[in-house]
Amino acid sequence: MMWGAAAGGGEWAVVAGDFPAWRSGPEFDGFVEAQETPMEFSADKNLAWKVALPGYGCSTPVVWGERIVVTGAIGDRDGVLCYDLRGRELWRATFGKLRPGRGQRVGSGANSSPVTDGKHVFVYFKSGCVAALTMEGKVVWKTNLIERYGEDKLWWDQGTSPVLVDGKVVVAVMQTEGESYLVAFDKPTGKEVWRVSRVFETGKESGDAYTTPLVCEVDGKETIVCWGADHLTGHDPRTGRLLWSCGGFNPGKKGMWRVIASAVSTKGIAVAPYGRGEHLAGIRMGGSGDVTSEAWLWKREGIGADSSTPAVHGGRVYLLIDQGKLRGTVHCLEAATGRTLWKSRLPKGAQIYYASPLLVGDKLYCAREDGTVFCGRVTDDGLVDVKANELRETVIASPVATDGKLLIRGSEHLYCFED
Repeated sequence: MMWGAAAGGGEWAVVAGDFPAWRSGPEFDGFVEAQETPMEFSADKNLAWKVALPGYGCSTPVVWGERIVVTGAIGDRDGVLCYDLRGRELWRATFGKLRPGRGQRVGSGANSSPVTDGKHVFVYFKSGCVAALTMEGKVVWKTNLIERYGEDKLWWDQGTSPVLVDGKVVVAVMQTEGESYLVAFDKPTGKEVWRVSRVFETGKESGDAYTTPLVCEVDGKETIVCWGADHLTGHDPRTGRLLWSCGGFNPGKKGMWRVIASAVSTKGIAVAPYGRGEHLAGIRMGGSGDVTSEAWLWKREGIGADSSTPAVHGGRVYLLIDQGKLRGTVHCLEAATGRTLWKSRLPKGAQIYYASPLLVGDKLYCAREDGTVFCGRVTDDGLVDVKANELRETVIASPVATDGKLLIRGSEHLYCFED
């Protein structure tokens, strides 16, 4: 697997095994090519190693070469930890005093996942700290968005992760009551390259977004695609300039329609969950200006995802319904039409899903909050051979597959499983 231009301006030369951002694949699509990751695992089966984490965090680890990087609390400070593929700690780094999560189970000061280009790793914390470190753990630069640009007014904990594009690290801040913007920093120096306002009139809380932008090719141009505040927008990575905008998601300006699950893209179509997990839309990306009238391809009501970002591959969307009476239902949809091709139900449980599903070849991994991780094989007719694996600790972060290993970050440990 090699990908670069579609995921970072040709900056990345990712090889099989690398997992450099919270979502894998050329367009952060939650898919990696087939690997011999185990379908069955536990403390007694297929456990290669586990390490106790020094503090809480909900971010997903990233992997480059022999290094695993994860963020979380170290004492009362924002922290970064690096392990090798055998679970041995290589280094740790700390920054300023952390801002604790507001949520009791699913919130932390380290909800945002790191991102790496193999030379540096970039991190973002609820405290507002954005920093770059070398792969050996040396801090290269750091800044603080709250100190520079204004107070964090999100109702809940930060969720968006930084993305890399055109030699820059880009962070999206989208909130109803405070300043909303995209900001880009030069990767080597941390110097601000551009900052653009992203403000839309919304209902109460509906401007709050915990989503991560996409970086993908649209109309033959690399584009930052941002989802939040009832709008899908495309931005020029060189300047941040708004290229196009699609609304129509919440014409009545209903309140409390904040978004957590990110949009995903395939074949020029963005699939966006909205309406607190009750709605799903297919949007043709591109054009110029306000494209609302021509961009909508389809919408579905009664299915969606509130927190769990879908996976996409080969023009198909793998949607995990993460809450409500239908939680644990997986829909396979045709991205071009929104038509359900099949649906399967995972074993029932009282808990909901926060982690996003991961598709490894034909194996779909879905992690439930209570630490039950399901794995089933995807066929043309649905999921088969579904296994339920119990970790017995809370899982909020999404699964990671690397070189035949399955990494899962729990509330207390980082686990590595392999056949």
